[in-house]
Amino acid sequence: MDLAMLLVYAAPVAMAATGEVVGQKSGVINIGLEGMMLIAAFFGMLVAYTTGSAGLGIAAGIAAGIGASAVSAWFCVRLGSDQVVVGTAINLFAIGLTGSLFRARFGQSGTLISLPKLPAFHGIDPVIVVMLLSIPAIWLLLSRTGWGLAVRSAGEYPKAAEAAGFQVMALRLQACLIGGVFAGLGGAYLSIGVAGSFAENMTNGRGFIAIAMVTFGRWKPAFVFLAALLIGFFDSLQYLMQAIGVQVPSQLLLALPYVVALLVLVLVGKGSAAPASLGLPYRRET
Repeated sequence: MDLAMLLVYAAPVAMAATGEVVGQKSGVINIGLEGMMLIAAFFGMLVAYTTGSAGLGIAAGIAAGIGASAVSAWFCVRLGSDQVVVGTAINLFAIGLTGSLFRARFGQSGTLISLPKLPAFHGIDPVIVVMLLSIPAIWLLLSRTGWGLAVRSAGEYPKAAEAAGFQVMALRLQACLIGGVFAGLGGAYLSIGVAGSFAENMTNGRGFIAIAMVTFGRWKPAFVFLAALLIGFFDSLQYLMQAIGVQVPSQLLLALPYVVALLVLVLVGKGSAAPASLGLPYRRET
């Protein structure tokens, strides 16, 4: 299989999962990742289609991801709401919002939209370059900086981190916003760089798969990226089978990435060394 194709199909999940590593390290699990990617995919598509610029579309998708992440972080971090409930609400809202806006702008569901392609520099997709560079960058940020130490402390023992002088809520908000950047980039790239179009609910579970890959990768950016490559391989398998003339039911090939993600959760999820305070709201003691 062509490595470039593998990277393209793995990119949306890989980027979303990379940002999710940062958020989960701070103690926040973003169940709304699916919805954030969908919102970014829609607004990235809309801006790219309207302006004729794929770059502006990617920027709009990132902005949409940051905006959705800010809303989620406000409820989960500032208000201490249940992170699963908030994430579920964002996912449902994203499906309704993008579906309604899509039909209002382009008519009935299924309308084919042709989007401008991202400019390639010497044949290299700039978003793929960003993805590859982000893996060591996030590792360095979390493992070799004072900010990364503070974030990891907030995800493990927030009370001790606060006692040591760290602002746990501020750290978690910052981590969530970084996650929003990557969710937005992954969602926008899905519609602009991978599909070249948009369809209702086109993320189709990729946000949930990204969360599973964080567990599979043990919250280590490099391992998470390799896990996303595995999903990208199965996601692109249908096109490979068509190219070599192998007749396999399309439904089976479409289901493979999700079956793999489920097996990962069953076989790898138990006993994983998750941050000790993952999913637990923190309220500052006065």
